[in-house]
Amino acid sequence: MIQPKADVSRRPSKRSLRRKAFRALLPWLVIIAIFVLWEFFVTLFGVEEFVLPAPSAIFVAAWQWHWLILENAWQTFMTTAIGFLVAIAFGVCVGIAVGSSSVVYEGFYPALIGFNTIPKVAVVPILVIWFGIGTVPAIITAFLLSFFPILVNVATGIATMEPEMQDVLRALGATRWQVITKVGLPRSMPYFFASLKVAITVAFVGSSVAETVAGNKGIGYFMLVASSRFEVPLAFAAILVTGAMGIGMYAVASVIERRMTGWATRGVTTGSFAQGG
Repeated sequence: MIQPKADVSRRPSKRSLRRKAFRALLPWLVIIAIFVLWEFFVTLFGVEEFVLPAPSAIFVAAWQWHWLILENAWQTFMTTAIGFLVAIAFGVCVGIAVGSSSVVYEGFYPALIGFNTIPKVAVVPILVIWFGIGTVPAIITAFLLSFFPILVNVATGIATMEPEMQDVLRALGATRWQVITKVGLPRSMPYFFASLKVAITVAFVGSSVAETVAGNKGIGYFMLVASSRFEVPLAFAAILVTGAMGIGMYAVASVIERRMTGWATRGVTTGSFAQGG
């Protein structure tokens, strides 16, 4: 009896495996190269520590104060996560309303554009008057910064649905809500996840800025205290922790995006930090 031959053509070659492994390591190699060049530059030109500390000094300061840094980082992460989740809820709901109705789009979109152009830093003192110093202004600032990208992308995904498809579905008896939920929302998922990767980064910016102005704890407040004491390596350590949290949240959003929208992004390089794309 003749045994069927294995389909060798479907097996990845060693060259493709090496290329995939290299692309997975590439982001980390770039980060290491940046730190090495940074250390070399500071050492070569003798830059003072209070101007630009070397990465080695930053890592030493981070280890000496790691518990305090982690405590404040957790505060910033929680405020950012809460504001970000609220922004997702409101952004999706308002995005559906704006994208599914041309009347709502024409009526509210200019007001939303004007709202988004307001500097959020200028809003923080007003939030302090309303809610006092603490966590609430940071949550609201993170919400304000991350809300608009989600809204715009969800509305765009729904508004650009093909009119022919809508006509066919309505001819088959589908209601307007069924057209939105069965076709419009799935179609807007690639736009939605693209907005999440932008929104999560600006949410960290919003919460950190609010903590520097109106916080009594958090990474932003920690950086302000460290800078006022001229402990510049410690301030840079807090900045690197914030960047690490942003990269981590970006990677989580990228993984979820591949799981849920692989049908739309298959064969396209996503540039994720979790894998090599």
